[in-house]
Amino acid sequence: VQLQASGGGLVQAGDSLRLSCAASGRTASTYNMAWFRQAPGKEREFVAAISRLGLTTYYADSVKGRFTISRDNANKMMYLQMNSLKPEDTAVYYCAAAAPGRNSIVAVTSVGYESWGQGTQVTVSS
Repeated sequence: VQLQASGGGLVQAGDSLRLSCAASGRTASTYNMAWFRQAPGKEREFVAAISRLGLTTYYADSVKGRFTISRDNANKMMYLQMNSLKPEDTAVYYCAAAAPGRNSIVAVTSVGYESWGQGTQVTVSS
């Protein structure tokens, strides 16, 4: 699967952004997907994940209630709606897709994902 993330930008605290991830390759309904982020000087961390049919979602505690992950398998798209953004949300955001045969459980760590997008920068000013 090839992934292309977009939608990042510079916003103020409290604003909203919607990230998009366009996929190509395998049929979208065959793989789980997720968003991760990496801030300067920090390790990549899990943000949200969604099962291959979109029936189950998982969120990091730090974004629960503010971020919403969704997908449109017909158009091979995944989204991350980010509301009430905080300066600590500043990071490069990456979308990811799970490898074949690793989709029975939705992973919340990076080792569960095989394909990665190039990342999109989100900067939240205070």
